[in-house]
Amino acid sequence: MAKNFVQPGHVVTLTAPGAVTSGALVQVGMLVGVAQFDAASGAPVELAVEGVHELSKVSAQAWTEGQAIYVSSTGLATTAATGNVLIGAAVAVATNPSPTGMVRLNGAAPAAAAT
Repeated sequence: MAKNFVQPGHVVTLTAPGAVTSGALVQVGMLVGVAQFDAASGAPVELAVEGVHELSKVSAQAWTEGQAIYVSSTGLATTAATGNVLIGAAVAVATNPSPTGMVRLNGAAPAAAAT
Protein backbone atom coordinates (compact mmCIF):
# COMPACT_ATOMS: atom_id res chain seq x y z
CA MET A 1 0.00 0.00 0.00
CA ALA A 2 1.18 3.51 -0.77
CA LYS A 3 2.84 5.22 2.16
CA ASN A 4 0.74 8.34 1.60
CA PHE A 5 -2.64 6.55 1.95
CA VAL A 6 -4.69 8.16 4.75
CA GLN A 7 -8.16 6.50 4.87
CA PRO A 8 -10.81 4.92 2.62
CA GLY A 9 -12.88 8.14 2.69
CA HIS A 10 -16.42 6.72 3.02
CA VAL A 11 -16.78 9.00 6.06
CA VAL A 12 -14.79 12.22 6.39
CA THR A 13 -14.40 14.60 9.31
CA LEU A 14 -14.97 18.25 8.42
CA THR A 15 -15.85 21.44 10.26
CA ALA A 16 -19.60 21.97 10.69
CA PRO A 17 -20.60 25.11 8.72
CA GLY A 18 -23.48 25.72 11.15
CA ALA A 19 -25.47 23.73 13.69
CA VAL A 20 -25.78 20.20 12.28
CA THR A 21 -28.42 17.57 12.99
CA SER A 22 -27.65 13.86 12.72
CA GLY A 23 -28.94 12.49 9.39
CA ALA A 24 -29.07 15.88 7.66
CA LEU A 25 -27.33 16.74 4.42
CA VAL A 26 -24.37 19.01 5.11
CA GLN A 27 -22.48 20.97 2.48
CA VAL A 28 -18.92 22.11 3.13
CA GLY A 29 -17.72 23.82 -0.02
CA MET A 30 -18.15 21.28 -2.80
CA LEU A 31 -18.33 18.26 -0.45
CA VAL A 32 -21.76 17.05 0.63
CA GLY A 33 -22.47 14.26 3.08
CA VAL A 34 -24.87 12.97 5.70
CA ALA A 35 -24.06 14.03 9.27
CA GLN A 36 -23.38 11.04 11.49
CA PHE A 37 -24.18 12.96 14.70
CA ASP A 38 -25.30 16.41 15.89
CA ALA A 39 -22.59 19.07 15.95
CA ALA A 40 -22.34 22.73 16.87
CA SER A 41 -21.19 25.30 14.35
CA GLY A 42 -17.39 25.11 13.96
CA ALA A 43 -17.13 21.70 15.64
CA PRO A 44 -15.79 18.59 13.87
CA VAL A 45 -18.55 16.49 12.30
CA GLU A 46 -18.31 13.16 10.49
CA LEU A 47 -20.04 13.08 7.11
CA ALA A 48 -20.86 9.93 5.18
CA VAL A 49 -20.12 10.78 1.55
CA GLU A 50 -21.01 7.37 0.08
CA GLY A 51 -23.75 4.81 0.49
CA VAL A 52 -27.54 4.87 0.17
CA HIS A 53 -29.40 7.24 2.49
CA GLU A 54 -33.03 8.22 2.97
CA LEU A 55 -32.90 12.01 2.69
CA SER A 56 -35.31 14.89 3.19
CA LYS A 57 -36.31 16.14 -0.24
CA VAL A 58 -38.24 18.91 -1.94
CA SER A 59 -41.73 17.55 -1.29
CA ALA A 60 -43.31 18.72 -4.55
CA GLN A 61 -41.02 16.60 -6.76
CA ALA A 62 -41.42 13.12 -8.16
CA TRP A 63 -38.18 11.15 -8.61
CA THR A 64 -37.38 8.26 -10.94
CA GLU A 65 -34.74 5.59 -10.40
CA GLY A 66 -31.33 6.75 -11.59
CA GLN A 67 -32.28 10.43 -11.70
CA ALA A 68 -29.52 12.88 -10.76
CA ILE A 69 -30.01 14.37 -7.29
CA TYR A 70 -28.54 17.63 -6.00
CA VAL A 71 -28.45 19.46 -2.65
CA SER A 72 -30.39 22.73 -2.55
CA SER A 73 -29.36 25.86 -0.67
CA THR A 74 -31.90 24.84 2.00
CA GLY A 75 -30.19 21.47 2.53
CA LEU A 76 -32.91 19.42 0.84
CA ALA A 77 -32.31 16.84 -1.87
CA THR A 78 -33.67 18.03 -5.21
CA THR A 79 -33.74 17.26 -8.92
CA ALA A 80 -33.09 20.94 -9.72
CA ALA A 81 -29.57 21.26 -11.09
CA THR A 82 -29.23 25.02 -11.51
CA GLY A 83 -26.98 26.48 -8.81
CA ASN A 84 -26.94 23.23 -6.81
CA VAL A 85 -24.26 20.60 -6.14
CA LEU A 86 -24.64 17.07 -7.52
CA ILE A 87 -24.71 14.51 -4.68
CA GLY A 88 -25.71 11.26 -6.40
CA ALA A 89 -28.68 9.46 -7.92
CA ALA A 90 -32.11 8.31 -6.79
CA VAL A 91 -32.26 4.55 -6.19
CA ALA A 92 -36.04 4.36 -5.77
CA VAL A 93 -39.11 6.15 -7.06
CA ALA A 94 -40.24 9.02 -4.82
CA THR A 95 -43.75 10.32 -5.29
CA ASN A 96 -45.01 13.89 -5.42
CA PRO A 97 -45.65 14.85 -2.66
CA SER A 98 -43.35 12.91 -0.35
CA PRO A 99 -40.95 14.14 2.34
CA THR A 100 -38.04 11.77 1.64
CA GLY A 101 -36.23 9.92 -1.13
CA MET A 102 -33.53 7.25 -1.34
CA VAL A 103 -30.21 8.53 -2.73
CA ARG A 104 -26.93 6.78 -3.47
CA LEU A 105 -24.32 9.41 -2.67
CA ASN A 106 -21.62 9.72 -5.32
CA GLY A 107 -18.77 10.21 -2.82
CA ALA A 108 -17.01 12.80 -4.94
CA ALA A 109 -16.81 16.56 -5.07
CA PRO A 110 -17.94 17.68 -8.54
CA ALA A 111 -15.76 20.10 -10.45
CA ALA A 112 -18.33 22.90 -10.05
CA ALA A 113 -21.96 23.51 -9.17
CA ALA A 114 -24.41 23.00 -12.01
CA THR A 115 -25.26 26.13 -13.94
